[in-house]
Amino acid sequence: MSVEASTASYDIEQVCRPLSFRAEWRRQWGRRRTKVAFSLVGALPLILVIAFAFGDRSSGRRTSTASRFIDLAQTGSANFTLFTLFVSSQLLLILLAALFCGDSVPAEASWSSLRYLLIAPVRRGRLLTSKLTVGLTLTALASVLLIGWALLVGGLAYGWAPLTNPLGEDLGWGTYLARLAVAVAYIFVTMLPIAAIAFWIGVRSDAPLASVGGAVLVSIILSILDQIDALDPWRNAFPGHYANAWQDLITASPVWDDVVHGVLWALVWTILFVQLGYRRFRRSDILS
Repeated sequence: MSVEASTASYDIEQVCRPLSFRAEWRRQWGRRRTKVAFSLVGALPLILVIAFAFGDRSSGRRTSTASRFIDLAQTGSANFTLFTLFVSSQLLLILLAALFCGDSVPAEASWSSLRYLLIAPVRRGRLLTSKLTVGLTLTALASVLLIGWALLVGGLAYGWAPLTNPLGEDLGWGTYLARLAVAVAYIFVTMLPIAAIAFWIGVRSDAPLASVGGAVLVSIILSILDQIDALDPWRNAFPGHYANAWQDLITASPVWDDVVHGVLWALVWTILFVQLGYRRFRRSDILS
């Protein structure tokens, strides 16, 4: 019996009571994919430091947003953390959100343990709520741990100089940490639509890869479509269109317009796909 399959076993006491947040947390935290995911989170700042150690610090004439973050990444812990947030928000955190929120239901179905949960009986709404809450909690925890670890690694590697943003403005540590916390919270909100899409696909399938891969594929397609100017103004409603608006918060005079729009559209798409997921799960024949 594999490690993944062993976590699907239930004793009589667990099956006969509604699945609590604590029980679901223990199950999801103990899974191999959770440990691998958090290992990747811990490894990313170290990999970036090693990459910079072998790279060339000369910047030449680079003007893109990514290049400006790269040029400043080795000036201190604040800038290194900002660069880590920039690169991780492009794919890694999206992948983790899709994994944690989209994998749990199809994994139960693939292990054939989902039918026992529902026969117990466990209310379907309670079951989904428990799994979705744990998935979102793991996503938020991974985001916070990544930033906290990047601050420490960056400080040890490059010192504790305050932030110098790509515009050349300096922000003290107090202001920077407050803005960083808001930026991380905003990125978490913008990931919710992808998590909700993974959740919706997950309740329609017993293949965990389908939910995670499908949500990430949707994210990539939307990112490509978002580059097409001819889709204005419709592309403004795409999940992820305002994903980089958090960069407006790390300036001396933060701009909130795009941040507000990003939050509103993210909540609209999240509520829509979560509701579709609940509707599908309550009405479908899970035992078939």
